Amino acid sequence: MIKLSAVIITYNEEKKIERCLLSLKSIADEIVIVDSFSTDRTEEICLKHGVIFSKHPFEGYIEQKNHALTCASYDYILSIDADEALSEELKQSILKVKSNWKYDGYFFNRFNNYCGQWIHHSNWYPDQKLRLFDRRKGQWGGTNPHDRFVQSKGATKKHLKGDLLHWVLSTYDDHIDKANKFSTIAAEEAFKKGKKASIITILSHALWRFIKSYVVRLGILDGYNGFVISSFSSYTVFLKYIKLRQMNLQMKGRFDKRNGKTNPTIAA
Repeated sequence: MIKLSAVIITYNEEKKIERCLLSLKSIADEIVIVDSFSTDRTEEICLKHGVIFSKHPFEGYIEQKNHALTCASYDYILSIDADEALSEELKQSILKVKSNWKYDGYFFNRFNNYCGQWIHHSNWYPDQKLRLFDRRKGQWGGTNPHDRFVQSKGATKKHLKGDLLHWVLSTYDDHIDKANKFSTIAAEEAFKKGKKASIITILSHALWRFIKSYVVRLGILDGYNGFVISSFSSYTVFLKYIKLRQMNLQMKGRFDKRNGKTNPTIAA
């Protein structure tokens, strides 16, 4: 049977971390926490459960998760977030894999709880995540804040039964805050890659995100919260692109200033 390291990155997770840790006790041979200097009781709660606890400055979700992989004792990793927990069925699936590891990675469905409601559609289910893997066969990639484990060329994977339970947001105010935070990170990443945002880009991407979530992915079947989720999804995309456009305008303004030009549209 292989040895498994459960790896979690944290910041001010005192309300959710214990549920996560308890779900790992029967399947993890060690639990590794990499914390970005929490100011609440996260460290106290984690240490009570006998985890390996370390602190590391947060430079981005991808960067933090790749650093966390290096802190684990074993090559076989279960990566989980503090606001997630394993369902009983998923625990049993992982225990079977531990005794007979055949693939380089395993993925499973994530089941999201939004404001007290389990969401079955709205682009949020099955929400497949590859979180059980051999760290020698890939690394964290994607684009912040949407990290994902990217397997090496030729690596194999298999789907496991059971859900990864995710308490994503508990209030609409939390969603507003998250939309603002994540859209800023996404805009900064897009800006670094030299991307632009026209008015047509802003409108088309935001509109398509709503249609995709509410109509194509059947968010309408999730009732009122399906509508709210789809609207917030569109709103987050809208924020990302208007922030990106503002960054590009500000850069152009600085360029024009250095070259002795004036641009009255920048202030607008």
